[in-house]
Amino acid sequence: MRFLKQAMVLLIVMLAFPVMAADEIVVYSARNEQLIKPLFDAYTAETGTEIKFITDKEGPLLEKLKAEGSNTPADMLITVDAGNLWLAAKEGVLAKVDSKVLKANIPAHLRDPDNRWFGLSVRARTIVYSTVRVKPSQLSTYEALGDAKWKGHLCLRTSKKVYNQSMVAMMIARLGEAKTKEIVKSRVANLATDVFPDDTKLKEAIVAGQCDVGIVNTYYYGRLMQKQPQATIALFWPNQKDRGVHVTVSGAGITVHAKHRAAAVKFLEWLSSKKAQSLFADENLEYPVNPKIKPYASVAAWGRFKQDTINVSKAGQLQAQAVMLMDRAGYK
Repeated sequence: MRFLKQAMVLLIVMLAFPVMAADEIVVYSARNEQLIKPLFDAYTAETGTEIKFITDKEGPLLEKLKAEGSNTPADMLITVDAGNLWLAAKEGVLAKVDSKVLKANIPAHLRDPDNRWFGLSVRARTIVYSTVRVKPSQLSTYEALGDAKWKGHLCLRTSKKVYNQSMVAMMIARLGEAKTKEIVKSRVANLATDVFPDDTKLKEAIVAGQCDVGIVNTYYYGRLMQKQPQATIALFWPNQKDRGVHVTVSGAGITVHAKHRAAAVKFLEWLSSKKAQSLFADENLEYPVNPKIKPYASVAAWGRFKQDTINVSKAGQLQAQAVMLMDRAGYK
């Protein structure tokens, strides 16, 4: 009798508080493990959903998804730059997601018009300058870096990197091909030295006096300032009187052959929420894609800026055209 009563009590508790079987999600990520695992751990702690993941470069991950086809274990792809997200959608590996939560949390210009991928953090690519040799009043627009006064003073990262390809693609969308080619050629003519393989080396060259101005992603600036807070460089927000600062996104989409689609969609929605957005942006020194969330204090200290609101999918649509243009303009 006592056993029967205990069983009845247990049954009542189970009915009142049903225990859901923990879901599982498999993520392919082009973001480094140290940048994404804190998010995965936080979601698992909150929901019980286990997240398995594989990290690699964006190219190999896309090829892996294509090769695996319907046999892929991946439910979600996380990658950097709208150009890469656009390509993944074009190659048919991402599915449409109709979510009121994602539409409410993510501005339209930072997600795919067909809802196949969604930005999760904003990455601004802006001007960086020497605070010793340059005054902010000398700076104005991206285009003005091609002015004669900057001849021998400009540093650029290689055109082979997707960040610059996307930036030129967006310039084509805004200014047209002829004007963009003219701007790119004028920048090449102003180079103080050969192009750099990454933004970190570019910033170090400015600090060392090898050049005075350049263009970088803001989170690279943040990382340098964490290590060298006295570094004599600063950010400048160009084109504030017209189109605004060039931005792109890191983001994600649900794979077309997701085995745990419902769980993956819930996770994607969570990534756009207040808690996740704060974690995501703070860890990476990026800007929250959700406009309701304030950026990390050290990021906010760089100042507010107007961003270009043309849809970032243009970075992918015009990327091949941008690559050819840069080649013709002599931008290596």
